[in-house]
Amino acid sequence: MSRYIAYIIFATCCLLSCGGGAKPVIANDTAKASKQPVVVPSFSGDSAYSFVDKQVAFGPRVPNTQSHKECGDWLEATLRAYGADVIAQHMELTAYTGTKLQARNIIAQFQPQKRKRIMLCAHWDTRPWADADANPANHRKPIPGANDGGSGVGVLLEVARHLSATPTELGVDIILFDAEDYGTHASESDVTENSWALGSQYWSRIPHKENYNARFGILLDIVGAPGSKFYREGISQYFASGIIDKVWSKAEKLGYGDIFVNEEIGVITDDHLYVNKFTRIPCIDIINYDVESGSGFGANWHTMNDNMEWISPGTLKAVGQTVLAVIYNEK
Repeated sequence: MSRYIAYIIFATCCLLSCGGGAKPVIANDTAKASKQPVVVPSFSGDSAYSFVDKQVAFGPRVPNTQSHKECGDWLEATLRAYGADVIAQHMELTAYTGTKLQARNIIAQFQPQKRKRIMLCAHWDTRPWADADANPANHRKPIPGANDGGSGVGVLLEVARHLSATPTELGVDIILFDAEDYGTHASESDVTENSWALGSQYWSRIPHKENYNARFGILLDIVGAPGSKFYREGISQYFASGIIDKVWSKAEKLGYGDIFVNEEIGVITDDHLYVNKFTRIPCIDIINYDVESGSGFGANWHTMNDNMEWISPGTLKAVGQTVLAVIYNEK
């Protein structure tokens, strides 16, 4: 993804354009209706890690490749095995290069009969070019995509495993967006913001259900690296500051305040931009931001080194446990 970072300009533009068997964790919050403690399942970072590893084993998940097709089929089958009603939204998208991409958004509906819903999302495709790699010979090679792509999906598959065993009060939709990372190559000076996040642009205009709505959405992207820091990102802050408050407060109570940093950063172009802009569902982005790196996303971002060595079960657990605590406390 471009991770194109802007600052105050964005607000003006918006105004103009607009593991099984583990013991459960008892949340500090109490259910409003029952006044009883809410039982939140214990998220397994090791299980989420294995889900990331499985994706990487397919190879780069670039649209129009066999590894992309096989991984998509596996994602659908895995979510169905966890009891979800799965919709595959097949689409032909046009990349900025003119290439026609055979893409697929994967939507897993838990308790689809419920009107009140929560949306959780990530992108499952991988960058077709390692255009930030230190070795120029790799600049046209696809990345493994363990962290950028695989980590968010791995967390959501572990969430799905718990939703299968322990239903939430609200319905939950897990949406895996495709063709997020097919944006402008770094070597090209004419950077096109809308060349990124093609799957979420499509879904946000043509959702899987007519007039689809959710109370809020949480996007997970680049959430697996050791030492990750998640800041209050600009688009999330603009459209959904209350949801950021909810999530960051829950992380603090769980002891993850050092990871979920209560400071603002600039705007990051990601799938949540289009969800907010076109569906009006307030959606935030939990995404690692590295203040020490030139890109803002870590030394291995968009390189051939985005592999399983870049994934920490501890970081996956911090993100996943926070997400579980949020969705199980919604009434």
